[in-house]
This record gives sequence, C-alpha cells and structure tokens, in this order.
Amino acid sequence: MSSKRRGGRIAVGALAGLAAICIGLGIWVVVDGTGSDAAGDYRGDVEFRAASGVTAPEAADLPEVDAGLLGGSHDIAELADADWVAATAAATGIPERALQAYAGAALRAGDMWPACGLGWNTLAAIGEVETHHGTIQGGSIGDDGVADPAIIGIALDGSSTDAITDTDGGELDGDAEWDRAIGPMQFIPETWQALALDGNGDGVLDPQQIDDAALTAAAALCGPGGDLTDPAVWIDAVAGYNSATSYNNRVAEAANAYAQ
Repeated sequence: MSSKRRGGRIAVGALAGLAAICIGLGIWVVVDGTGSDAAGDYRGDVEFRAASGVTAPEAADLPEVDAGLLGGSHDIAELADADWVAATAAATGIPERALQAYAGAALRAGDMWPACGLGWNTLAAIGEVETHHGTIQGGSIGDDGVADPAIIGIALDGSSTDAITDTDGGELDGDAEWDRAIGPMQFIPETWQALALDGNGDGVLDPQQIDDAALTAAAALCGPGGDLTDPAVWIDAVAGYNSATSYNNRVAEAANAYAQ
C-alpha cells in the first residue's frame, strides 16, 4: 500500500481526451469525458458517508473451480470454468480474456482473504469504468492478458492534476520526470510497486497484464479488511478508490448489471 495517506491525492486530467480521475491508494481511474464528474473530496481521515441513492451491488455468483487450483502459482485465468466464461461474456459484453481475469481474481481473493466476499462483478465494474476492460481507444487484451497497445496515462505534472513526481525512474510508465497511470486497471507506479501481485504465475509483476492487474485490484479492495457483502463495507471500500458519490454509483450500476 502506498505510504501516503489513503485518499490523499486529488486530481482530474485527461488520457487523450478521456478524464483521468485519481482514486485512493494512488490508483487512477480512466472514464469517458462525456457525462463523468470530477472527483469529489477525498477521504483522508474523515469517515466516508455515502449519499442517498448509492446502492451497493450484490456479489455475483462465482463459477465452480477445483479447490486444488486456488493456491500456489496457477494462472488465475485458468480458474473459471470455460463454459461459464463464454456464456457470461456473451451475456455481459465483457471480453472473455478480461472476464477470465476478473473471475479468477475473485476466486483467488476468496482463498487469500476468505472474509472479503469480493464478487467478480465488482472487479469487472471497476475495469469498465477505468479502461472499458482494456479496450479504451481501440486497444485490446491479448490472449496473454497484456494490453495492446500499452495503456499509459498523461504526465501527472500538475497542469491538470496534482503533481506526482516520478517514483519508478520511468521503468513502468516511460517517464522519468512525472508518474503516469498504467495498465488496464490504471495504477500509478508507486501503488503498483506497493501492492502488485502475480496473477498469471509467470514471476513477472506487469501492470499491463490483466491477471496481475485484476489480482492487485482485489488486494486493494480486500487488503484493508471487511466483508464486501455488507453494503456499507462495499461502499466504503469503493470510496477508498474514489469517494465521489457519482463514482460509487457508476461502479454499483455496472456491477449490478453484470450480476443480472
């Protein structure tokens, strides 16, 4: 987890015409510039109180999985039943490769954080709000789970965002002066380096690889503790990403739609 206070950064920028909204834990969300709202006040040390109208979604049912595959270094993309993935992708419009990562990350999270209750639909909703499941600006997620082209946001140089000076020597975002949000789940390098998990078991922590990114997002949601099947806890966890009521609503709306 970032050494900076949770929710301590406020910024609104653009990723080639899209709005980039800073979310807590140093994670950045990319959303459509049309109809999106600027980030609200961030949590800091203030208790989050959800505004009326925010309704937390129920966790969607997870596919069955061989319990022997949950532990160890198995690729999370292999955990969800292939027939379930195909049927659910067809019903929701989520690309199959992205759905494999979301479902696999939720299954692995259930093993790593048994009390968390994270549904795959919450991860999918965040992925939709951030980069449309890695398809932003005509991109795609390859069979290897890697975003093509790589998803890299604007320089966080203070011109339209809070200034965030380089934390990775440009290793992850190609910029040795300023940090940039990276990958299909849009982490900034500092947070990626603090939370990153290896979702596909290849020994490489790659923010552009959706298995790694989805499992790291699960860590951000489940790591602080709490049961996400409790609506108040779910709302608070998502508020840890972005305390704006509009963001909570967008994620909840997408998660509920995916759970149908």
